[in-house]
Amino acid sequence: MHPIHPDTARYASEAQRWQAVQARDVQADAHFVYAVQTTGVYCRPSAATRLPRRENVRFFDSAQQAEAAGFRASRRAQGDQTLAAAARADVVAAACAAMDAAATAPTLDALAAQAGLSAFHFHRLFKAETGLTPKAYALAARARRLRAQLAAPQASVTDAIYGAGFQSSSRFYETAGQRLGMAARSFRDGGAGTEIHFALGQCSLGAILVAQSARGICAILLGDDPEALLQDLQDRFPKAQLIGADAAFEQQIAQVVGLIEAPSLGLQLPLDVRGTAFQERVWQALREIPPGSTVSYAELAARIGAPKAVRAVGSACGANPLAVAIPCHRVLRSDGALSGYRWGLERKRALLLREAQGNKASTPGTPK
Repeated sequence: MHPIHPDTARYASEAQRWQAVQARDVQADAHFVYAVQTTGVYCRPSAATRLPRRENVRFFDSAQQAEAAGFRASRRAQGDQTLAAAARADVVAAACAAMDAAATAPTLDALAAQAGLSAFHFHRLFKAETGLTPKAYALAARARRLRAQLAAPQASVTDAIYGAGFQSSSRFYETAGQRLGMAARSFRDGGAGTEIHFALGQCSLGAILVAQSARGICAILLGDDPEALLQDLQDRFPKAQLIGADAAFEQQIAQVVGLIEAPSLGLQLPLDVRGTAFQERVWQALREIPPGSTVSYAELAARIGAPKAVRAVGSACGANPLAVAIPCHRVLRSDGALSGYRWGLERKRALLLREAQGNKASTPGTPK
């Protein structure tokens, strides 16, 4: 059973749903529809239709449920929804362009004024459309500018810091590890001077490569060809010093292999996760899915408060660099089918079966 997400709880009662309809709450569109008994049609909560009398309204969790009850979609509501979606996309695109182009990130009030909305409404709209807060997007935009500045020929670290929009070098160095995964000069030089320990091994799912920087585990790669995994690591860190595993590192390899063989044990290793703010939110939500449980991509999107960002959630799962430690194998299609596992669907099926069997074996009174 999945816990009720806070966003879902906001629309759990009929009183809450009616309030959302009266407010034409855009975020409520992902949670329910309402039908009008006197007209036989149903609408999204944000539809710009004339409000019906409360006693004539019924609520359904989905359009499919409303249609099964004999209601049809409102033509006007469909048109309003299309226009509203386009308008929301334009507002968000303009805000993103402003943040991408600005040397200093615009304030929330400035972005809201540009959109002609209140700061509260703009913040809610932006997060609903992108899965990110405006601040998170601005930080990611600044990080992209920093990487571009450092990659330029003869780049100066100081010039890059200020050119990316940091107001002081101290503010930059507070978050340099999170944004770059290594020292700025090392990043500028393609990872030169950075030591990354790695080891190749075999597990029941095939070849495995584990790599660790000074900040922690930076890659767990699965595949059929050990050489291909090593080439993947070299492509990720082209100028870093790659060091073959020593005896101490072999113990960590054993921990990772142990996690794959028995995922419910967990992995008590530091995670060096490099990704966008949105990816990090998805990856954190993935780590909260217990072994033996699964969620759909839509459910995962709802859990992070971005119910419309299902495709972006799928992309974040596909970009996951830490197989099993960030358990993207526990995400399924809405119909329960397997899909989209970068390490191969057979490995995904094997991991899920192993976890299901592990839960069954650990249940008191269950025959082994």
